Amino acid sequence: MEVSILLGCIADDFTGATDLANNLVRNGMRVVQTIGVPQRGLDQDVDAVVVALKSRNLEPEEAITQSLEALDWLRAQGAQQIYFKYCSTFDSTPKGNIGPVTEALMGALNTDFTIATPAFPDNGRSVFKGHLFVGDVLLSESGMRDHPLTPMTDSNLVRVLQAQCKKKVGLISYQSVLAGAQAVTDRIAELRAQNISIAIVDAVSNEDLYRIAPAFKNLPLLTAGSGVAIGLPGNFGLLARPETSVLPPASGYKAIISGSCSEATNRQVAHFKQQGGAAYAINPLELLSQSASEIQSKILAWAKPLLPNGSVLIYSTAKPDEIRAIQAQLGTQEAGSAIENMLASIAHGLVSLGVGQLLVAGGETSGACVRELGVDQMQIGPQIDPGVPWCYAHGKGQSLHLALKSGNFGTDDFFTKAFSKL
Repeated sequence: MEVSILLGCIADDFTGATDLANNLVRNGMRVVQTIGVPQRGLDQDVDAVVVALKSRNLEPEEAITQSLEALDWLRAQGAQQIYFKYCSTFDSTPKGNIGPVTEALMGALNTDFTIATPAFPDNGRSVFKGHLFVGDVLLSESGMRDHPLTPMTDSNLVRVLQAQCKKKVGLISYQSVLAGAQAVTDRIAELRAQNISIAIVDAVSNEDLYRIAPAFKNLPLLTAGSGVAIGLPGNFGLLARPETSVLPPASGYKAIISGSCSEATNRQVAHFKQQGGAAYAINPLELLSQSASEIQSKILAWAKPLLPNGSVLIYSTAKPDEIRAIQAQLGTQEAGSAIENMLASIAHGLVSLGVGQLLVAGGETSGACVRELGVDQMQIGPQIDPGVPWCYAHGKGQSLHLALKSGNFGTDDFFTKAFSKL
């Protein structure tokens, strides 16, 4: 099928991709998310494609390579504008990957200016005077300060991004944002005249995001969290419409896989258990004494008789001291991969037992699970909570409804209510 898409998106992890796709769907775009750079054409005619990579924690050179491959494919589909999506908590290290990938995409698109903002007010992410707030606290005072791979200890995004970039980074302040799209356009011209190539953009409400979107209509590249996406369909003349989120009817058993260690996910696990849900806790330290296959067999044997009675939860939400212990034994990256791969194998086993509705919490865990399940394209459906939609996919011969949740997203009752949204 030959298609020509309006917006081509590159996301640096899998849950972030569905987060972005969800905002586009809610505001009028038909969206497909692909898992990695597609090796085939699209299954349907759509307005936007989100290519989900697993590049957030790669070395910058590899993240750049994957992102440029995604760019080439999207441009071949006729994408009129490119959107590089990263986490709303600006997850990165001093060497990247947000800055290096942004500069590489700018070079490939031959553009001298782009914007950068992780603002997503619906999920408590706001940017003011260039500083990122998570809820009511600065990023550096939030739970992200203790992230095992990308601890965020500086809330000043101009400073954070400048450390990763060769190009100059500036700010489009709230004063310009509040004045509207023309004021933002004028500010962009001022920054360009100062040889500033990337601008952090303030935003504290959805109204801000809708207000500034027209100023970005003619930029070849946008970089942001998922929030900016809510205003972009309007730039292409599209309005919110219910048919964009309709999925085929759901069937099969229900299960939840959680590999996130975030505070939000810990609360969701606790709520599910308090409501009497069937839950199995995996201690990551078991990997030091048992094989992953032994642990998997034990868990699937536990789940099999429970699945006909309702949703089951299998989780590995380790505490920081437990994470450090397994990292000390296996190494930081190896420990993360070992847990993700085990959870992915469990997800595959659950689908083999008849699970047709699967919720996965945690970006890295989601990436591992969809790869293990053989999913390469997903249709984006209705929202469960801001940033998290249900999706429909074909995986290894079986149709499956999937929800891929970023660790930080969702209300405390997310695991309990999610399946009622299908």
